[in-house]
Amino acid sequence: MRADPKDQQRLLDVQAIDTALQQLAHRKKNLPELAEIAGLIKVIGALEDERARAEVHVDDLDRDIAKFEREVDAVRQRRNRDNERLVDGRLPARELTALEHEVVSLTRRQSELEDAELELMEKREAAQAALDSVDTKIASTRERREATEAKRDLTLNEIAKEEEWKITSRRPLIADLPADLVELYDKIREQSGGLGAALVRHGQCGGCRLELYGADRARVRSAAADEVVRCEECRRIMVRTAESGL
Repeated sequence: MRADPKDQQRLLDVQAIDTALQQLAHRKKNLPELAEIAGLIKVIGALEDERARAEVHVDDLDRDIAKFEREVDAVRQRRNRDNERLVDGRLPARELTALEHEVVSLTRRQSELEDAELELMEKREAAQAALDSVDTKIASTRERREATEAKRDLTLNEIAKEEEWKITSRRPLIADLPADLVELYDKIREQSGGLGAALVRHGQCGGCRLELYGADRARVRSAAADEVVRCEECRRIMVRTAESGL
């Protein structure tokens, strides 16, 4: 293939833009915010699991406390009825004695139930504090996630603008170049990790960074100025200029 040397050199301008676009795409894919957001999502998930367990614990304690309250209330009502019967005093002495023993027993039972209920209430207070702590952590982590997402969106917007500017700059360059040269360049670039054309500098291929020696150097040196020369090693288009050192 043949192409005007100036068109071949313009390929380097196109390549510079394509390299910049490739770098922008890599940056967009590997933003530190993406990894941070993924980590925060995992943390939030773990905290929500912890919150679910803490909430179940609080609900269990509430149920147990309610049960104790019902038992205390039942004992209290029975003791009050027995006290009223004692105050009335119209029962036989034997029954009054038995009733007195029952009141003592009920009083002791009420005290035991109230102590147990108080212990549960203290546990419930600690469980609620743990639940509140998890809620605080979840809220804080969500705020961090939202802030990181906002930072990510801002960076992505900046990258998108830069990409748009690069693409806009590329169009007129491509339009001025021969279609077959552009087609070859794009094909090589796709096959070679994004680099389709490289400058030969000081006898070295800019694509694979290998020195040109012997017959290969002579081949490149003797090629016509308008001949599109490709590297024998990396197969990229080698653009020759005054600094090629051939």
